[in-house]
Amino acid sequence: MSDASNTQQFPALSPRATRVEKADGAPGRTRSKTHGTRTLLLVLLPAFVVLAVFYFYPMLTVLVASFTDPTPGLQNFEWFFGQRVNLDVLWRTAFISFWATIICVALAYPFSYLMSVVRPRTRGLLMLVVLVPFWTSTVVRTFAWVVLLQDSSPIGDFMKIFGVESLGLIRTPAAVLIGMAQVLLPFVVLPMYATMSRIDMRLLTAARSLGARPSKAFFSIYLPLSLPGVASGALLCFVMALGFYITPAMLGSSRDAFLSTLIQGQVQGLAQWGHGAVIGFVLLVLTLGILGVAGYVARKTGGSVQDMVGGSKA
Repeated sequence: MSDASNTQQFPALSPRATRVEKADGAPGRTRSKTHGTRTLLLVLLPAFVVLAVFYFYPMLTVLVASFTDPTPGLQNFEWFFGQRVNLDVLWRTAFISFWATIICVALAYPFSYLMSVVRPRTRGLLMLVVLVPFWTSTVVRTFAWVVLLQDSSPIGDFMKIFGVESLGLIRTPAAVLIGMAQVLLPFVVLPMYATMSRIDMRLLTAARSLGARPSKAFFSIYLPLSLPGVASGALLCFVMALGFYITPAMLGSSRDAFLSTLIQGQVQGLAQWGHGAVIGFVLLVLTLGILGVAGYVARKTGGSVQDMVGGSKA
């Protein structure tokens, strides 16, 4: 059979018909894609407006005020970096936030592991324990620590049995660390559990069947697979700890101020808006720097920022 007869019998195979179909279909696909893009932009427009009004505009205001209040120049930055007390506050904020993160990770890891291996009913009870603090005001929880850490508290009376007459914790960095760790712990447990719940436990069984000890199987298989959740929880905890205000103000003293309490003192106490703005700007740069370092480490280790903030793909 000739090529001409094939073309007549199957007109769809004709080169001319193919060109016509492509010419007719391309505009339709373009219009459909354009319509989908416009619909997506309309759906996201309210979110963009909210971010612009309540996030980007205040950030821009703080940035401008740090350079212009009370007069244009760098005097606010010179004040912050030229005062030893300000650098001490910056160091204290990062130091206590770091140790609060370490404590939360150390406590959250075994708890999250337990949640991932127990039965569903027990897992629900453990999840309830994690979620209950979210339903309680941070002020109430911190005030409870104010009561518990005093020398006349039930904890103080219990320690007197062992000869400890005074706890000496209230209004100290240790009290701030305890309160911050208790408030931030659920924010570390949830990302860890989200990652651990997707790890296939049959991998550990297979490793043990091949002769690996349980500890060897855990550290060689389970721990590396759970690291994205650990990094996610630790990063979230540390960034949140940097901006803590209520807990340091209630459990700490004026000698152990955080950057947030320093901002409050400069703005409300001294009406130094430029000083408060530059502290906020430094805090923002510090947070963005930490996120940037975390993203760089994630890329170098074969992951991504999404893995660190959204859990593992295991």
